[in-house]
Amino acid sequence: MTYTSDSHPRRLEGSRSGPSRIANHDTTHYGPSVALFDRTPDRVSVYEVSPRDGLQNERATVPLRGKLRLIDALTAAGLARVEITSFVSPKWIPQLADADELSAHATPPPGVTFSALCPNAKGLERARAGGLREIAVFLSASETHNRKNVNKSVADTLAAFEETIAPGLSYGMRVRGYVSTAWGCPYEGDVDPKRVLQIAKRLLAMGCYQVSLGDTIGVGTPRQTERVLETMLAEIPTAKLAMHMHDTRGTALANVLVGLEMGVRDFDASVGGLGGCPYAPGAAGNLATEDLVYMLHGMGVQTGIDLERLVEAGRVAESVVGRPLPGKVHQAGVRSLRA
Repeated sequence: MTYTSDSHPRRLEGSRSGPSRIANHDTTHYGPSVALFDRTPDRVSVYEVSPRDGLQNERATVPLRGKLRLIDALTAAGLARVEITSFVSPKWIPQLADADELSAHATPPPGVTFSALCPNAKGLERARAGGLREIAVFLSASETHNRKNVNKSVADTLAAFEETIAPGLSYGMRVRGYVSTAWGCPYEGDVDPKRVLQIAKRLLAMGCYQVSLGDTIGVGTPRQTERVLETMLAEIPTAKLAMHMHDTRGTALANVLVGLEMGVRDFDASVGGLGGCPYAPGAAGNLATEDLVYMLHGMGVQTGIDLERLVEAGRVAESVVGRPLPGKVHQAGVRSLRA
């Protein structure tokens, strides 16, 4: 694919060593060449969500021992940020009913941070009792999805976070925020990026150190991602944003590439492509961590993750859930990147 100055008017400035370029040898047919991957970073951070976002969507509940096996395999692969569970009512997500026991047994190795979703003050106290040093709060950009997901309006959800974020910070915890359906809602359709921006700004103002934007139903395309991020980055620093893409329609990595070029350096993923959203009809498959890391390493972007061990962690995930997982690298294996 060749971009001309007309088809892609924003020329990105700044470069890494040895940028890849699309050469323009025939000026009769093509406009000026544009450097690709000029802003590709040397390193990014991967935030692993499979023990929570992956397992919560499984029909069968994975036993505690299986969850601990998965978490151990993930940290052995070099993942330094792992969301291990959610302190929600077992009535809503029975698959994570053992959150208290899991947090008591899961000990992060040095340099590794475990986190958990906390929907309310009760969840915060459970996380504190479990010794967690980081929590996450979550809501949707669309009213309908938020009501179906947490049984509250967006405004009421934000108000309830007053009982979670500030107290969490006072306990010395770090708080991360999620905004789901940022690319589209299964019930309302298109979501205005300005609405996403206002919610993200509110979360940051309340004390969240970062907000992860979610393509909950996997409808995002690269041009749309560019528009969403342009809106966000006009008022929020890149370090305060992360991307949580679903690969439902096969566009997750393409959207990640757009995010990379626009300065995003934090990406959520789930080993093997495990999980989705139980309240988003038809949505299945988080971006597989192996697929993300394979692409990044192939581009010379470091993650601190051992890809071979990550593939092993995917096999552990497949074993504990008892079904095949959809990740591409998980299925095809890893060829040598030096070949």
